[in-house]
This record gives sequence, C-alpha cells and structure tokens, in this order.
Amino acid sequence: MNDERLIAYEPARPAPVRAAAAEPERVIDLPTPDYQNGMPLMQALLRRASCREFKPAELPMATLGALLWAADGVNRPLTGGRTAPSPHGRHEIDIYAALPAGVYRYDAVMHRLVLKHAVDARGQTGYQDFVGHAPLDLVYVVQTSRLLEMPQEQRKRFSAVTAGAIAQNVALYCASAGLSSVVRGWPSERILSDALSLNEDELPILAQTIGFPASR
Repeated sequence: MNDERLIAYEPARPAPVRAAAAEPERVIDLPTPDYQNGMPLMQALLRRASCREFKPAELPMATLGALLWAADGVNRPLTGGRTAPSPHGRHEIDIYAALPAGVYRYDAVMHRLVLKHAVDARGQTGYQDFVGHAPLDLVYVVQTSRLLEMPQEQRKRFSAVTAGAIAQNVALYCASAGLSSVVRGWPSERILSDALSLNEDELPILAQTIGFPASR
C-alpha cells in the first residue's frame, strides 16, 4: 500500500495588527455592479484556480463592489434573496473585508461596507506569509444567534455549506475578472476574533485572499 502524502505547512506567527493606512471612512457605498460584465460561466470554471502570489495594488472600488455582490449580494430585491444559498434564508454568514484602511462588514441589503475596526488586520487572517500583503482578505463569520432555532447538529454543517458557496462565488468572479484568490481554512479563531473585534456569538469559519496575480 502506498503511503498517502499530505502537504505540510510550516506555520508562521500571524503578523501584528497595524494601524490603518489612512483615516478610514465609516461607511463606503459600493458602486452597483455591471451585471453584463464578465466571461461566460463555463470559461470562468475553466480558469478557476488557487493562487498564493499577489500584487499589493489595491482593488478598484468598482471591482470590490462587484466582487462582494457576487459573493453574497442581493439578487432578488423583492424577496431579499442572495447570490449564495442559505438554509431557510437565515443569511447566517457575514462577510468581513480586511483592507489596508480597516476592517469592514459587508452590508448586502444596502450594498455598502460598514467600518468594524479601524486597523489593518490583514496579517491576522491566517498563518501564511502572503495574507498580510495581498490587498484584500475576506473573512466569513457565522452569526450563531441566527441559528438558534435550528437543531444543534445542523448548525455547523449548514453554515459551512453557506460559507463554501460564498467562497466559490468569489473564486468564480475572480476568474472572470482576471483576479487571483485562495480559500484558507486555517485561521486562529482567537487571534482573528480579536483582530476583527467580534462578539462572542460571532465565529470566523473561513478566509479568502484576493488580489491581482503577481505574474500579471
């Protein structure tokens, strides 16, 4: 029998929290996405891949708005439906964007970013050395209080499915828009919760790094 070989990671200490690059805006209204933009789905699937080398260049605001809408934006305004599925429409995953100017929560209903913590916490979102240098790290946070009416054994499973669907939406948008991304499931829950100034009922479950590919 062949021995299974697994990828081994050498954990590095998360980078320290840094001061925000500039005085952060309290609320950032995001541009409405161009719904006609991008490549066909099958081509995006063909190009979807993980990447761990990024340019430090910041994402244009139009790109950031389109990316977050693709992640879990409202695509059915009459019902409040989102681009990512959620059990019973509970929308239990909040998206936090760690940017050089601060940590923001994505308000999908208003399509805007709301300041959560005025620090550069990108380096706290994982152990890999690239996370503090890419322009954007998304953190998917479970709002456990929204799942209290759900049986205990279903909460973790369903929230993981929702986070995975959001991450795939982001990966496909990145493939379509010429960006790179990588999903990361190895953050420190304690360090990340402190860096994002989360409450006790908020649980970071997954992270994803996005930026322009270094080779571009």
